[in-house]
Amino acid sequence: MRSNVENIGALERRIDISISQDQIQDEVNKRLKQLAKKTKMHGFRPGKVPLQLVSQRYGAEVQQEVLGDALNKEFSEAVKEHNLQVVGYPRYETRQDNDNHEQFAFSAQFEVYPDIVVGDLSQQTIEKPVAQVNAEDVDKTIEMIRKQQVQYQAIDRAVMEGDRAKLDYHGKLEGNDFEGGQAKDVYLIVGDGKFMKEFETALVGMNVGEEKSFDVTFPEDYHGKEVAGKTVTFEIKLKSVELPVLPEVDEEFAKVLGIQDGSVDKMRDGIRHDLEREVVKRIKSRLKEQAMRCLMDTTPIDAPNALVNKEIERLMENTHKDFTSRGMNTDDMQLKPEMFKDKAEHRIKLGLILAELLKDHKLKATPEQIREIIEDKAQNYDNPEEVVKWHYASKERLQEAESFALEENVVRWVLQQVQVVEKPVTFDELMGIA
Repeated sequence: MRSNVENIGALERRIDISISQDQIQDEVNKRLKQLAKKTKMHGFRPGKVPLQLVSQRYGAEVQQEVLGDALNKEFSEAVKEHNLQVVGYPRYETRQDNDNHEQFAFSAQFEVYPDIVVGDLSQQTIEKPVAQVNAEDVDKTIEMIRKQQVQYQAIDRAVMEGDRAKLDYHGKLEGNDFEGGQAKDVYLIVGDGKFMKEFETALVGMNVGEEKSFDVTFPEDYHGKEVAGKTVTFEIKLKSVELPVLPEVDEEFAKVLGIQDGSVDKMRDGIRHDLEREVVKRIKSRLKEQAMRCLMDTTPIDAPNALVNKEIERLMENTHKDFTSRGMNTDDMQLKPEMFKDKAEHRIKLGLILAELLKDHKLKATPEQIREIIEDKAQNYDNPEEVVKWHYASKERLQEAESFALEENVVRWVLQQVQVVEKPVTFDELMGIA
């Protein structure tokens, strides 16, 4: 016998279930008789063990099994009767208010999926960045590549900003050595910002063999707590100065970038093409981010705890794997579930909204879409055809491409519902380059 569904929270529900003790005992007796036919016990032939002994040994276990089966059956029928979308598994508890000693009385507590109705997007506004790649952007990219291929050449003059200096240093805090305060044969690019600004500035104008002493005051939030907010006296000795030499933009430079005939024009066209592909990706990313935010803002829902907790476990596991892959020791790390709760809730809510949207508007990914996504991704590799084959050889990799296609369909649908305002931006702004 079941009672009506009781709301005990936003998504928490409870159903009271009563089961006849006679019904349970009848089933227990039936199973014990079946068990007795194959029970082996010292002093008895197989199948000849008295039912009473079988009951003494296995009765409690069988009763628990029968009761569990009966509860699950009653719960499943109640879920079907009330058309409930249950998340996870129910938690059964014995009811303490049961006055009918002929009945087993339980309550089943569980969560249900939220009712999702995607909100009105017509008043939402999304900014669509509009950017063009021009010759200056190509020039900047070439300059960046040149700097990545910089070579250093020894020079006999005083240190200037941009030079690579080799030095020994020894720092003292209130006259005493401190951890990490000294080193020999250290290379640094003057003005690169890898060291404290005062430290790098002190090198400018020094000549090889020269020694110098100066003070550096560390900021209050410096990662080294021993020197944070304190003044350290450094003694340095300059051992060499090297001038940065950038490669010329010529035939050899173009060949290094994969242009077989060394054509600088072809190299520039290739760089422009790559930048234009990156522009498209960045615009898609901006639109997707805003589209998802619009969906979340207009469709407030609660996230089932069962799904959130499972997502927290997944995020924690992935974080451990990520740290381990970087060679970090995770044994001493205190990763707590609450650190991942907000992110897990956001992902679950968005996932539920997207699932509802895909179902209601039939935004299914087509094989052509999936193929296009895989081929686009393959362009980042030397052998695109092999990369495409590699994706189609794995069900998981195909599912990943399908997920991207589904997201694109959702974004396209959202853009049809909202007000889209084009916003001209520079290439650097779109790329987040200061």
